[in-house]
Amino acid sequence: MKQDLFINGSWIEAKEYTSLVAPFSGEEIARVAAADEDETNLAIEAAYQAKRTMAKMPCHQRAFILEKVAKLLEERAMEAAEIIALEAAKPVTIAMGEVQRTIQTYKFAAEEAKRIHGETLPLDAAPGGEGRVAYTVLEPIGVIGAITPFNFPMNLVAHKVGPALAAGNTVVLKPANQTPLSAYFIAKVFEEAGLPAGALNVVTGSGSLIGEMIVKDDRVSKISFTGSPAVGIGIRNKAGLKRVTLELGSNAAVIIDKGVNLDNIISRCVMGAFSFQGQVCISLQRIYVVEDLYEEFVGKFVETTKRLRVGSPMESSTDISALISPKDVERTLSWIKEAEYHGAKIAVGGTAEGNVLLPTVLLEVDPSQKVSCQEVFAPIVLINKVKDANEGIQLVNDSRYGLQAGIYTDNIHTALNAAEDLHVGGVLINDIPTFRVDHMPYGGVKESGVGREGVKYAIEEMTEKKLVIFNRN
Repeated sequence: MKQDLFINGSWIEAKEYTSLVAPFSGEEIARVAAADEDETNLAIEAAYQAKRTMAKMPCHQRAFILEKVAKLLEERAMEAAEIIALEAAKPVTIAMGEVQRTIQTYKFAAEEAKRIHGETLPLDAAPGGEGRVAYTVLEPIGVIGAITPFNFPMNLVAHKVGPALAAGNTVVLKPANQTPLSAYFIAKVFEEAGLPAGALNVVTGSGSLIGEMIVKDDRVSKISFTGSPAVGIGIRNKAGLKRVTLELGSNAAVIIDKGVNLDNIISRCVMGAFSFQGQVCISLQRIYVVEDLYEEFVGKFVETTKRLRVGSPMESSTDISALISPKDVERTLSWIKEAEYHGAKIAVGGTAEGNVLLPTVLLEVDPSQKVSCQEVFAPIVLINKVKDANEGIQLVNDSRYGLQAGIYTDNIHTALNAAEDLHVGGVLINDIPTFRVDHMPYGGVKESGVGREGVKYAIEEMTEKKLVIFNRN
């Protein structure tokens, strides 16, 4: 299979192509276009030229296109899930869940396209404001540079493309190198749905080349990036006065307070730790359990973990498959060894079979170890003992990151204290941090990023507020 670039409504043959390999099998699945400077420039120019068309498009028409995308995606859901499973090694049942969420995200975008409005202002509230009528309007910001990761290659694209188009913007999309087929699939769906040429452009290739051009180009008005903190900080430093939304890393945690019924939460915690091999920004990486429940929690968690099925992502029975690259297997094995050297105990896992890192549970991990203080992005979770929920809150906050955190407790005062004291973008009471629905505000503090996604909230950051005043004096 050969995959061309999508620029200005046409499929453009690139000068160069690279090999795309399936993480699980190691087999080549496609030859994918690698855009150079000229081709990237064409994509940016196409988006820039199309921005007036999109800005003038009635909101009901934008909504109709987004609704049609959702409908077409519903019809082709299994095809979409199989693409994700193949290129990302996401187990196909989990990939189908992502497709269903992607459909919801485009539906939310279609709905929000009809709700973009300003407000009237009582200027006579200030002396000298008498006899004036004022209102605000929200206008599209222009060209959105969208840079997306491999772990949700369809839904995280939707979280950038959906709000951008709903607001009347145009997009230059640079998907992750490992998962370009999902992005090109969506481009074909938008093409079929009647999106004007140039409104969505997809370019693949070198992240440093394409990303740098998108970030620095004056024709691009905003950057929406999901990825690593190091790259995100670099983008912010280079973006100048552009608006920037950064969804970055995390080492998400949950606290288990005394009195909690463990049978009700174990399977949920295991899912949060190991879904898609832990390659989720809000994957459950750290678990802090009060002393009274620690031994029981560890026993039940390990027992449930051992029942997870390892295998091909194309099999519906598979729970755990390959990590995104062999380098990530090497990295995570070295992190496990480092933690073990410094006193951690491996309760289960700790080894790899090919590119599959087996689900790993670590106990008594020193907080300074990489598996605790950095984003592991692998099926690794640590379980540590705390004397009470307050100690757990302190340990959760002792982090460079702050995306989401959870606490299980039956005490309303403990829950309210956690909601107030946890320094994160989202606090989940009686749930794991690995929860997201697509219309909620989603984003973090500290090195977890700036800005918020969730369709309505993304639109706020993809529009400009203009003030209009009529002087009737």
